[in-house]
Amino acid sequence: METKVEVLEDNRAKLTVTIDEKVVTDRVKKQYKEFANNYNFPGFRKGKAPRPVIDGLLGKDAAAAMVTDALVNETYPLAIDESGLYPVGEPKFDEEAMGLVKDKQAFTYTVEIGVKPTPELESYDAVAIEMPPEGVPAEQIDEEIDALLEHYFEIVPAPANTKVKDDKFVDIKISATDDKGEDIPSITNDELQYGMGSGVLPEAFEAELIGLKKGDTKQFTIDIPSEPTAMTSSLMGKTSTITFDVEVLGVKKKKLPELTDEWVQSKIGVDSIDDLRKELEDEFKSQQESIFPRLKESRALTALAERLKDEVPENVVEEAEATLLQDFFNQLQRQGATLDQYLQQQGITSAQFRDDVKQQAADMAKQDLALDAYAAHAGIEVTEEDIRAEFENSGVADPDALMQQWRENGQMHVVRQGILRQKAAEQVVENATVTEQKPEEKKKAAKHTKKSSKKEEAAE
Repeated sequence: METKVEVLEDNRAKLTVTIDEKVVTDRVKKQYKEFANNYNFPGFRKGKAPRPVIDGLLGKDAAAAMVTDALVNETYPLAIDESGLYPVGEPKFDEEAMGLVKDKQAFTYTVEIGVKPTPELESYDAVAIEMPPEGVPAEQIDEEIDALLEHYFEIVPAPANTKVKDDKFVDIKISATDDKGEDIPSITNDELQYGMGSGVLPEAFEAELIGLKKGDTKQFTIDIPSEPTAMTSSLMGKTSTITFDVEVLGVKKKKLPELTDEWVQSKIGVDSIDDLRKELEDEFKSQQESIFPRLKESRALTALAERLKDEVPENVVEEAEATLLQDFFNQLQRQGATLDQYLQQQGITSAQFRDDVKQQAADMAKQDLALDAYAAHAGIEVTEEDIRAEFENSGVADPDALMQQWRENGQMHVVRQGILRQKAAEQVVENATVTEQKPEEKKKAAKHTKKSSKKEEAAE
């Protein structure tokens, strides 16, 4: 088999494949033999019918058509790998010019394919990134301990003249009627302890309670909100308003426990406050060891992608999106989950999910092309030893068989491309210039890190 590549415009190429005459002759002979063995031809024993008889009954082009399809399907993937192309999208075969194989003649066909663009970066210097300082500041441990105390708070009565505020709890006697004046039993309660800001009742309800104190009463009417709450969801479509009669029985507040060695022993299960601080410090350090390498890589590759000169072609983004979706649904299948369950768990709509995947695909495609440009500039290469090591490290029982299967399926360019980009990423990260992040940016960065982490999980 011989291959020839002609570069076209708009990131496309024409691949010409020529199959040797001997291969064609052997395959035509084999095909006629299979026909003779698989069909009953009157007057001839099985396997003995001559070609003219076979052509007369099955059609003179039957064998040629079968051989043509088989040879194209078998050789196209191998030709892609041999030519060093990285196809994007579906190939377009020139069916009219191709024709059918002819016995004792070489066979040539052409196919036009989209190919990975040849990107360029504005600069190939080391990227500069900021990273949070290593180590665990005392303030971070203090915040975690405060959060623990918040978890174990008590609700206690506030002084009698305390007014209801956003952070308070209130004991109320409450009755409710709909827009027809009929009672709403699901809301009516002689003594309800209500947490302000809980969202159990609409915000408009809570706003009416602000400023009241023990012994106050109030009547007011609110509209049913378009976004139902726990206590109004059953009323959707049944009433447009709710009229409340409320009496404040008492105002309460949160009381945090006192941080002592005894409290730590009983609630957390460690001997002392110092032991708790040490345990939290070790946990944070362990998290840093896990997160910081991924965070550094994410920031370095993001910085590199910003240097990409040209826009990412739409077909490259579409292919990245298809890969993300395939990997995502494979992961859902392995977990025995459905898309609806995932959307419900994440609290997002299908439209939000699609938009998120599209954005992730655009970011991923941009980073990939930036890595391709860096790899070409740095002269990074992928050897057969690299490819073999990839299959040997996959954990399969027979790496050689899997490697051969990928080669026959024309997927070796995917492996080669992945290794190339990984090598480039390692160089970019290793050579990155790192400065310590300023303290006032930590909170913002932590938020960004959380968002990036979710994208990485989705991609994985």
